[in-house]
Amino acid sequence: MSASPQESWVALLEDGQLVEIMFDRPDQGRLVGDIYLGRVEAVLPGIQAAFVDIGEEKAGFLHVSDLLGEEDDDEDENGNGGGSRGGRRNRKYPPIQDQVKKGQEILVQVTKEPISTKGPRVTAQVSLPGRFLVFMPFSSHVGVSRKIDGREERSRLRAMAKEFVPPKAGGVIVRTVGEEVTRETLEGEFKRLHDKWKKIQRRARSQKAPARVHGEAKLISGVIRDLFSDKFDGLTVDSKEIHNEITQYVSNVSPDLLERIHLYDDPVPLFDKHGVEEEIRKAFERRVDLPSGGYIIVEPTEALVSIDVNTGRYTGRKDPEHTILRTNLDAAREVARQLRLRDVGGIIVVDFIDMESQENRDKVLHELRSHLGRDRARTKAFEVSDLGLIEMTRQRVRPSLFQSLTAPCEHCNGSGRVSTPATVVRRIERSLVRAAAAKERKVVVRVHPEVALQVLEAEPDFLRRLGKRTRMELDLRDDPLLREDEFHLLSGPSEADVTEKYVLR
Repeated sequence: MSASPQESWVALLEDGQLVEIMFDRPDQGRLVGDIYLGRVEAVLPGIQAAFVDIGEEKAGFLHVSDLLGEEDDDEDENGNGGGSRGGRRNRKYPPIQDQVKKGQEILVQVTKEPISTKGPRVTAQVSLPGRFLVFMPFSSHVGVSRKIDGREERSRLRAMAKEFVPPKAGGVIVRTVGEEVTRETLEGEFKRLHDKWKKIQRRARSQKAPARVHGEAKLISGVIRDLFSDKFDGLTVDSKEIHNEITQYVSNVSPDLLERIHLYDDPVPLFDKHGVEEEIRKAFERRVDLPSGGYIIVEPTEALVSIDVNTGRYTGRKDPEHTILRTNLDAAREVARQLRLRDVGGIIVVDFIDMESQENRDKVLHELRSHLGRDRARTKAFEVSDLGLIEMTRQRVRPSLFQSLTAPCEHCNGSGRVSTPATVVRRIERSLVRAAAAKERKVVVRVHPEVALQVLEAEPDFLRRLGKRTRMELDLRDDPLLREDEFHLLSGPSEADVTEKYVLR
């Protein structure tokens, strides 16, 4: 963990390799977990959803499946609004127009950050996560995290929880780290969460919508609460202040973990020491090399993320199928890591190298699924399609690392590409024809040096030919301050800029 007043970073390493990175900055405005008293802005029966004003830039999206009502039996210890979206979407719910009205005040919790043009997703099924329990005020369900194995242990924990949860007091899910704690510990946390809920209700009654009535824990506090357990070899933090906060919290909830917490005071930055900074930089690159010599190409788009697998310089020796299988197995492991590292959500399509053997296809799918099993986000990988593709979904809670830390290029509008010099020359020609039609008589064209070089080398008669055609006096000047695909048209003796009149953007 690396922290400063300006930002906080948490890096998760497995077997010495970075697999997950989380960060928090004041400008990011994290919303997930926050609870708001909102006001219904619009009800849309056509998509069975409503937009709720929560006081943020964009209204929250509330689907009918996220209203109070039929309980979801999905035991998601993160308490993020129930089970799989597809399963709940297929159920029958009372029409949303019969449940909420425009102008109505409603208590909602953010389950997904605003992403691209979409506002935050919200739910009325509020949940409050603690260290060992998730408390669900509007539920009566008592469950156990799916990550706790063993039918007997799950039954024991469920029975224990039912003993201390009073009737109609809400529901709970026992989290993974609650597996070996005492009943007294679980009961004590339930009372604290229940009291917190009462305070939230009192705050909501005293506020006028839209208003935030509860803020989720900050990044590092939330990570310690949700993740840090005896499954971690250690935790290293480079801030003395944060180190003191962590040790104080852990000494109260899991004192046996104190010896695993370390304060880093080496002059070499913590993330440099473990190669984290370099891995973050690589997370923005399209190409990721594989140990076998092959590589994958990661292409994020608005609709989905496509991943292409290539053998590269690895060609094997004799058996092509074995070469392909090894590359695909390497790729399956790396795809699972990159999805976690980049925090990619939504639909992902992976184009593995075609394999003739069904047995080998099954091996690759099994390898992918086994490594996806380490992911905290819900993921699902489908069977290999007829086109040889594996389609996947991954729970999207916040913008990806790429979206959070970068902005679209103002020169290429996010496409990552610019027009070639030859293309720019043709645009100049069409623009000058328009200028001639508007009775311009003298035009100076300012271009990037690469475009000027294209004219001199490939079309040395460009100005003479075009001047004869348009009956204009033309001149070409290079300007290194322009972008490669940018040019300006200057008219008359005063050289007034008339670019906007004749150039189609």
